[in-house]
Amino acid sequence: MIRKLLPYLAALISLGFPVLAMGGENAAIDSQQPLDLTLHWVGYLAIGIFVVAYILAMFEEVTELRKSKPMVFAASLIWVFIAFIYVSGNMGEVAGKAFRTSLEGFAELFLFIMVSMAYLNAMEDRNVFENLRVWLLSKNFSYRQLFWITGWMSFGLSSVANNLTTALLMGAVLLAMGKDNKCFITISCVNVVIATNAGGSFSPFGDITTLLVWQKGVVPFISFYSLLIPAMVNFALPAAIMHFWIPKEQPAAAREAPVIKRGAGIIIFLFLMTIITAVCFENFLELPPAAGMLMGLTYLKFFSYYMQKAPGKTNGAPDTDTMDIPVIDDEHHEFDVFKNVANLEWDTLLFFYGVMMSVAGLSFLGYLGLVSNFLYGEIDPTIANILVGIFSAFIDNGTIMYAVLTMQPDISQGQWLLVTLTAGVGGSLLAIGSASGVGLMGQAKGIYTFSTHLKWMPVILIGYFGSIAVHFLLNADYF
Repeated sequence: MIRKLLPYLAALISLGFPVLAMGGENAAIDSQQPLDLTLHWVGYLAIGIFVVAYILAMFEEVTELRKSKPMVFAASLIWVFIAFIYVSGNMGEVAGKAFRTSLEGFAELFLFIMVSMAYLNAMEDRNVFENLRVWLLSKNFSYRQLFWITGWMSFGLSSVANNLTTALLMGAVLLAMGKDNKCFITISCVNVVIATNAGGSFSPFGDITTLLVWQKGVVPFISFYSLLIPAMVNFALPAAIMHFWIPKEQPAAAREAPVIKRGAGIIIFLFLMTIITAVCFENFLELPPAAGMLMGLTYLKFFSYYMQKAPGKTNGAPDTDTMDIPVIDDEHHEFDVFKNVANLEWDTLLFFYGVMMSVAGLSFLGYLGLVSNFLYGEIDPTIANILVGIFSAFIDNGTIMYAVLTMQPDISQGQWLLVTLTAGVGGSLLAIGSASGVGLMGQAKGIYTFSTHLKWMPVILIGYFGSIAVHFLLNADYF
């Protein structure tokens, strides 16, 4: 009995990031098909290696071991064991092709994040976030008001931009505004993660989950917006509870005048154009969004060239691209895009590699088929879709949605909307459940951590189930 249950337990653990192994699942060379190793010692060993590495990553602040180290090591070991079995059976090319397919998936994510972070670093270099901090503080908002303002800004922005970019942008603002109050930063970071995931769950291009469902054609474009109110409930319920733990005091008023460095307004515009380029590459040219982002990086590189060659303006001179905000022409500080790239959060990017390649290996071992049979063959689809959302708290939500689409369950449009909602917002339950949470952990190291987010999980669950209830109430016609 225990032996029969082990594959299902292992499959539940390994549900995340199967998207990166889809190519591996289908990677047959001529008549060679991947082996089913779910009951093999390699499968059990891979599960054990992954769990141990993940536990070490989750307790990074306790062990002081950077989270990328155990995860990259685990990914390497898992694929070494897989390759050993396949080479022994003269099927090494099958495993090799699966690994390269998985690596291609990571490369696309890496390049997308690299460009986003490079732009954010460039904006930080130009004092954009510092200027926003000064502007907000000059309005004499309290910490509680700032908590709601940044939350709703995150909700709105993530409906048109990806959640990672939105979270990193708002995280920079929070760190600048709340540098004297750790409690405010911690709770507000949790709030931003919830808001970004909720905001992206109702827009066809707001998150990878909705984009995948839209492209698959299982939900019409306009039907996504029926999730707007459930998404708002998902954000507002936890925020209303966390509101009472935000300090009542008011941050010190900004005494300095808002000052921004030369070229900041143009960089913001170029960043928006980069996002639009990535969306157009995906929707109209059927090219990876990362290709559009890399094209957008060239916008910044050409502008960097212009900044270095063109003469600047004198300090304090008005600049039309910054709406009359005094401009600093830092002639002694060279603007270099490659310096912005060098300052990326490399530990977070390598952590992504470790997780994605580890679970790609677990999926290649055969656990995805077991999950599909269990979720949509043996239990009610409503329960299955709620479980999908909970599973997305452990690994990235976009890849879980891709797994569901690959399973092709025969469910109603209401159920497709439900799984779109749960996969989108379920990643908020844990800090590691979405790119926004992982990105903020890297950005606010030592302040916003896995354990500080975990304390609010019961509150986030209230919003999670509240949004599901509202979806059934408002969208009953879809079922």
